[in-house]
Amino acid sequence: MGILQDRDRTKLDSSDDARFYEIPRFVTHVDESFIDQLTQLYRDRLQANSHILDLMSSWVSHLPEDIPFAHVEGHGMNEAELEKNPQLDHYIVQNLNHTPQLPYADEQFDAVLNAVSVQYLQHPEAVFAEIHRILKPGGLAIISFSNRMFYQKAIQAWREGSEASRVQLVKRYFQAVPGFAEPEVIIKTSDVPPILQMMGFPGADPFYAVIGEKTRVKLP
Repeated sequence: MGILQDRDRTKLDSSDDARFYEIPRFVTHVDESFIDQLTQLYRDRLQANSHILDLMSSWVSHLPEDIPFAHVEGHGMNEAELEKNPQLDHYIVQNLNHTPQLPYADEQFDAVLNAVSVQYLQHPEAVFAEIHRILKPGGLAIISFSNRMFYQKAIQAWREGSEASRVQLVKRYFQAVPGFAEPEVIIKTSDVPPILQMMGFPGADPFYAVIGEKTRVKLP
């Protein structure tokens, strides 16, 4: 049995995703605190002159501008958004829920990034297997998310889960693919007490990241 049952993969809006994403959205879907933490995580973990795939990207990739990369490949659902993204060297438009196979060579990338989009994958097992295939040995997959989503387009397993269970779900996506090391989890939640949030004091978006490393081939 797979990680998800058929009902776990369902969406409230079952219409073609291409229709939902055909209108560009030139907005950020998380707050500045989340974006700053994500950019710093990329700065800490990504290497200069490496090959990066920004999976399910849009008009901004949140990559640190002070690190030169050899190539940044974009992948997403809206061409106008991808075309406007200044950090992409090239991009493709693809619906992973229709076609989870990625059109890239084995071991082509040093890192695969996915920011605030993993909740929309209906066949994550296949997509994470593809991420493993296209990563170089020692390469990283960095999956980041918060508690925001397009509710009608998130899969049921995500909608009905808690924030803690969503972290465990992404860990299981990695653990289902032989060849990933035990995933690392980063959690940074708001420092505003819940009682103050209830009184109207806004807290920062919670920051979650699950990082998987493709294991290196062991020499005999």
